[in-house]
Amino acid sequence: MRKLKFLLFTLVAFLLLSACSEEGSNAESETDQPYDLVEDGKLTFAASGEFKPFSYMEGSDMVGYDIAVGEAVAEKLGLEPNPQRAKFSGIVTGVTEGRYDIAVASHTITEERLEQVDFSEPYYYSGPVIYTRPDSDIKEVQDLEGKEISVARGTTYLETAQEYTDNIPQVDSDVVALQSLSSGHHDAVITDDVTGITAIDAGLEVEGRIQLGIAEQAIAVNKENKELRDAVDEVLQELKDSGELAEISEEWIGGDITKEPENVEETE
Repeated sequence: MRKLKFLLFTLVAFLLLSACSEEGSNAESETDQPYDLVEDGKLTFAASGEFKPFSYMEGSDMVGYDIAVGEAVAEKLGLEPNPQRAKFSGIVTGVTEGRYDIAVASHTITEERLEQVDFSEPYYYSGPVIYTRPDSDIKEVQDLEGKEISVARGTTYLETAQEYTDNIPQVDSDVVALQSLSSGHHDAVITDDVTGITAIDAGLEVEGRIQLGIAEQAIAVNKENKELRDAVDEVLQELKDSGELAEISEEWIGGDITKEPENVEETE
């Protein structure tokens, strides 16, 4: 009888120790993140919400290609997507200051931005286009000299416009610039080709005149969070290999913009 009690005591003690060990292991796995996050268990990513079809508002929800990509990346990382709306001009600063884990906001990779953040591999390719009204006499880049060219504040299109004029009104978003152009303001707008096509489909009286090249759009990550950047790269490659990224592009853009275009001539 004494031997049986001893065996029972040993068994109970073993089970208790196993349970404690398992709880400790689970707790450790929950907090053992290879990268820092703004909120544990969430991937907090920024977008402007003013750049249809990449990010825009439907009621209180932010939707679009960028948002769908951010959500897919979060899911692959086993995290809850936490999209945050922010003015485009302040998003890179928000990443560097740690307010956002990443930015999925159609940022073109530039040397200037690379001084502030790291970038993932491109998740889509686009190109700046000169948009005018249908009755405009702007036919080629030389016609831009001295014209009023509007661009969205914080975009790389400002540098492009500065090659032709000093008269560059900056507005809060590309859509606002195109709306103003359609209403008779400005001589031209420089923006992404997909954004321009979407605006035309929505009824704005503008048209694309000059393709200025191809740009790589990538996810911005804090320079101190290289583990997260590497993880994002791995996930993007997985999404490309599986065809899921192309499917997201087809859904929101109406075509596949995830592959680098070939034989594109840049306008000097």
